[in-house]
Amino acid sequence: MTDTPLKLFNSLTRELEEFTPVHPGEARVYSCGPTVYNYPHIGNMRAYVFADVLGRTLSWKGYKLTHIINITDVGHLTDDGDAGEDKMEKMAAAKAQSIWDIAKHYTEAFWADVKALNIREPAKWSVATDYIDEMIDFAKGIADQHCYELDSGLYFDVSTVADYGRLARAVTEEGEGRIETVAGKRNAADFAIWRKTPAGETRQMEWDSPWGKGAPGWHLECSVMGEKLLGFPFDIHTGGIDHREIHHPNEIAQNQAFCGCGGLSEATNSGAKIWMHNNFLVERSGKMSKSSGEFLRLQLLVDKGYHPLAYRMMCLQAHYRSELEFSWEGLGAALTRLKRLVMAMEKLKAAALLSSTQQEDVHSVVVEQFDDAISDDLNTPRALAMAEATAVADKFPATNYDSLLRMDKVLGLRLEYLSRIDLRIRPKDAAITEDEIEAELLRRKQARAAKDFATSDAIRDSLAAAGVEVMDGDPLGWEWKL
Repeated sequence: MTDTPLKLFNSLTRELEEFTPVHPGEARVYSCGPTVYNYPHIGNMRAYVFADVLGRTLSWKGYKLTHIINITDVGHLTDDGDAGEDKMEKMAAAKAQSIWDIAKHYTEAFWADVKALNIREPAKWSVATDYIDEMIDFAKGIADQHCYELDSGLYFDVSTVADYGRLARAVTEEGEGRIETVAGKRNAADFAIWRKTPAGETRQMEWDSPWGKGAPGWHLECSVMGEKLLGFPFDIHTGGIDHREIHHPNEIAQNQAFCGCGGLSEATNSGAKIWMHNNFLVERSGKMSKSSGEFLRLQLLVDKGYHPLAYRMMCLQAHYRSELEFSWEGLGAALTRLKRLVMAMEKLKAAALLSSTQQEDVHSVVVEQFDDAISDDLNTPRALAMAEATAVADKFPATNYDSLLRMDKVLGLRLEYLSRIDLRIRPKDAAITEDEIEAELLRRKQARAAKDFATSDAIRDSLAAAGVEVMDGDPLGWEWKL
């Protein structure tokens, strides 16, 4: 393990805390995964870039990592505040497809985005519907002391656990305003852990339970899978900041009930020692909402000519707890920054092959400075700057190349394999093919050889009008002009 202590911000205590694992030498992490009723938008994917950097950092620090990400294929309603229709059932009806086919399609789409962003595979993708029996058992275990039954389902009484809502810091006498109003609820913040199928209806996903045929509530699945796969308490629970207000407080309440735990002055009573949340990706035009129909997903960025790792770079440029504003100009700047780092890496690699000189003192200092940055609550902006400075350093290329490869194990930009040509993505609406570009460049080369500069300039202008930037003297030769 590296020497600098890893400090992480705990949303439950609102403090930076030194990471001390529950099980020596291990790090057990649970990340709230997607509800697979639609494609993930890029704001959703920021949460998994953050969780990936966290996991990579824990590996960098020498811990044996067990990372679980769940797939929600049942139970999540159209309103995060525990109201509305089941998102999966609603999409299946809209598409006139099997709910199982819907889940499979959008799970695979999510996994494709995970791969494109170079997010490491977790130890397990835990699928909610694989744990229905365990959810029923969990609910049976807490029902007598913590739950009550209504016509619509089994509800958790939040007054039965200490410090409900401490994570959100948003509890008022009136309760949480975004929670569904249901006749008969004892407290405004009470939530369903089992939803009965309404009389006369049939759901595609429903199971028999002691409280009638129905489906689990969204909050129940994470408590169950976290306990089954990692054991209470585990080390770190992650999610988007929107989960901090309702989903995670409800999950914590269930964990307290299951463990027979006391209040949240002891963080381990919550089920996890540390709760971490990434902030929002903000986009001013409103294209971040899936309800808008056409929303910002990773494939749209690729269709416009941006490599997926440009978006990863964009995420790394901001601290995970800061809001990150998305704009096409900002994405273009991140792509340029990635290109410069890749170019520097290629140059450094070539120099390293010609040099066998290692300078261990320089190596250790650079790596220590990077470690200091990433150990400071995953300070990726500072860590990224350290990597860039290493890439352009004039001395000791072999040492710096080796150091940069090590740093990229945390940054995850694939610097060992990425080339500038890889970053040259053809925009979907481009009116010219790469073969046509190469043919025009050959014709331009012939015109220049014949000193026909008028034709040469005309070809260059024609390519520019088609979105192609000609780069004389550059080995790459040309690039899409975004």
